[in-house]
Amino acid sequence: MEVHAHIIRCGCSGDQSLRNHLINLYSKSRFFRHARKLVDESTEPDLVSWSAFISGYAQNGLGKEALSAFREMHSLGVKCNEFTFPSVLKACSITRDLVLGKQVHGIALLTGFESDEFVANTLVVMYAKCGEFGDSRRLFDAIPERNVVSWNALFSCYVQSDSYGEAMDLFQEMILSGVRPNEYSLSSIINACTGLGDGSRGRKIHGYMVKLGYESDSFSANALVDMYAKVKGLEDAISVFDKIAQPDIVSWNAVIAGCVLHEYHDWALQFFGQMNGSGICPNMFTLSSALKACAGLGFEKLGRQLHSFLIKMDTESDSFVNVGLIDMYCKCEMIDDARVLFNMMPKKEMIAWNAVISGHSQNGEDIEAVSQFSEMYKEGIEFNQTTLSTVLKSTASVQAIKFCEQIHALSVKSGFQCDMYVINSLLDAYGKCGKVEDAAKIFEGCPTEDVVAFTSMITAYSQYEQGEEALKLYLQMQQRGNKPDSFVCSSLLNACANLSAYEQGKQIHVHILKFGFMSDAFAGNSLVNMYAKCGSIDDADRAFSEVPQRGLVSWSAMIGGLAQHGHGKRALNLFNQMLKDGVSPNHITLVSVLCACNHAGLVTEARKYFESMKELFGVVPRQEHYACMIDLLGRAGKINEAIELVNTMPFQANASVWGALLGAARIHKNVELGQRAAEMLLALEPEKSGTHVLLANIYASAGMWDNVAKMRRLMRDGQVKKEPGMSWIEVKDEVHTFIVGDRSHSRSREIYAKLDELFDLMYKAGYAPMVEIDLHDVEQSEKQRLLRYHSEKLAVAFGLIATPSGAPIRVKKNLRVCVDCHTAFKFICKIVSREIIVRDINRFHHFKDGSCSCGDYW
Repeated sequence: MEVHAHIIRCGCSGDQSLRNHLINLYSKSRFFRHARKLVDESTEPDLVSWSAFISGYAQNGLGKEALSAFREMHSLGVKCNEFTFPSVLKACSITRDLVLGKQVHGIALLTGFESDEFVANTLVVMYAKCGEFGDSRRLFDAIPERNVVSWNALFSCYVQSDSYGEAMDLFQEMILSGVRPNEYSLSSIINACTGLGDGSRGRKIHGYMVKLGYESDSFSANALVDMYAKVKGLEDAISVFDKIAQPDIVSWNAVIAGCVLHEYHDWALQFFGQMNGSGICPNMFTLSSALKACAGLGFEKLGRQLHSFLIKMDTESDSFVNVGLIDMYCKCEMIDDARVLFNMMPKKEMIAWNAVISGHSQNGEDIEAVSQFSEMYKEGIEFNQTTLSTVLKSTASVQAIKFCEQIHALSVKSGFQCDMYVINSLLDAYGKCGKVEDAAKIFEGCPTEDVVAFTSMITAYSQYEQGEEALKLYLQMQQRGNKPDSFVCSSLLNACANLSAYEQGKQIHVHILKFGFMSDAFAGNSLVNMYAKCGSIDDADRAFSEVPQRGLVSWSAMIGGLAQHGHGKRALNLFNQMLKDGVSPNHITLVSVLCACNHAGLVTEARKYFESMKELFGVVPRQEHYACMIDLLGRAGKINEAIELVNTMPFQANASVWGALLGAARIHKNVELGQRAAEMLLALEPEKSGTHVLLANIYASAGMWDNVAKMRRLMRDGQVKKEPGMSWIEVKDEVHTFIVGDRSHSRSREIYAKLDELFDLMYKAGYAPMVEIDLHDVEQSEKQRLLRYHSEKLAVAFGLIATPSGAPIRVKKNLRVCVDCHTAFKFICKIVSREIIVRDINRFHHFKDGSCSCGDYW
């Protein structure tokens, strides 16, 4: 501008050549008002003036303005030349104005400029940028002497249009034609390798670049850093970055973004600090990556500093930046700050809504996440699969099945029902809401069943005691060639635990070893739980010792397993070891500790832990802790103390507490207490048959047969059905199920013959059937027959004929093992010299050498 003033003072402002140079200068520098004034002051604006003016707009990305100037120039009768056409065609590329581009192409054809190298190359780009790759390639093939600029023009368009494979083919064609690539060719083709995720080919291009001497070129080096970071490894990216003599903002952004991509957030912030120290000022892309690093590390203070820096940069209206800030605040558990920022946004687009909904979900505020989605939907904001997946995750957490069904309907209506992210989220939500059949229907309709879909479905089956279905699905998963992950294996182990499927659990253990999941905490903890619940506490102990980093879940699983197996003192010793290792218990661990005391009759120890749990561990006793203590006191005959504890509870007793008292009343034949506990239980759980049965047992043990008959009438009139006793046994990877008097099994004749043989031997050894526990109104002989064919006896008999001699027999029962079966198994284990392990609803019973591990205390 000083030079311009000097020209005016010297009286040279009328010089057209100087005027054209000034128009060119002002246009390139984005001072279009000054350039336009000079054009208007010309008595007859020439082609050079208009070309400079149009070129300035086009080079600055202002396509509409360039085309407007072109139309004005054309209306004045000024004709284009080989310098004007490329600028006008570039403007058509920017605006994707194919119609005008074709018109300009026609003018170039008529005026003979189509064959000009620059015009031809720009036509190739224009057609490609407008999506007409066929026309672009035909024009390219018509160029008589294609130089490197021509080749670059075409395959850079392919790269920018994400047609990476075509770009690679074109590059090979260029090399074969003898044209030597330059630095722009190589940087474009490296970007194609990045898009294809082809690191091997990218490394070859890197070698070619070194060979041609372009390794120090900034465009190529930056493309290499980006390619290695996204496709190969961070070390290669940093190695290339370190060789750049003077990294620019693009170089720094590439390496910082690469660190964030690989979750090396601390490295990203180190590079960010180095960049600031080098004098390079960060831009929005740099700060966006830095915010992600802060979010990953939970660095709220640095995040706030970056927020202040962004305010100074006046980027508050930038939605991309605001979303990054919302995400950072959410991941730093500062959801209120995120909401303030969200509420201040003048225009809230889908990505901002997604960020705040995801923030609520990540911070456990699931109801707020669901509520935000409802608000978003009401405002008519478009949503995508990310929105639906996030909301479904929160829906699953709060088990809002109605809302889950609405989201499902919405996903079908909006066309996302085939998206695997949405499908997997729906499977997870339906599974966690207990709608396993609905989840199964969705799974059956999956276009492609990936590992996540299988995991969700297997987990759902496992959680809702459909373990056999979970194991069948795993076989299907293997047949489809899907490799399991640690979560699948954990779910399968839980399924085996619920089924007491010891042999299948061992097979899953082999798969965990095969796939290298032993270092995974989930898999390790599930192994401990599986072996404990399958009756092998020794295997559980070995699995526990192999868990690399034992956390609270590991300790709790092992303590709970020992408690279930009646190893009370071992469980307490392990609990003390856990405390020495600096692991603090939670309410679940303390339930296991009290259960260990309960199963072993350790009243004094239980009192000590119960009375000090708040003071020592900061855990306020809950219903389950009170239920454990009341059950323990009741079993030990301390009925009055148990009743006093119920009366002094800080909350209303629930069914588990009254159930504990009813159990105590049964053990000690306390009719009055039994009636009171049953009355409370019937009010809380009128549909449960167990209450009626236990009270009838109490009446029967007291010889009050009229009351027993009355209870049976009540059950019949009230249509309360007694839950049938069921037992399971696993033989050769197959789970066999039995109910009382079951004759549906293919080997029933052998099973009943074996039972008859065993009873003959048991009678000789002194066994007497305990007919008084049978409440059926039938003859004594019929009662003996019913007792003989209880489900657990059938399962044990089958185990004896179907398993190798000397092998332990493992049976699971859905109810408490009856007194007669318990007595019978003590005789049977001695007669056949086998260990019989029975897992009932309360605990494990290990029958060996004529006695039970519970010491007849259950």
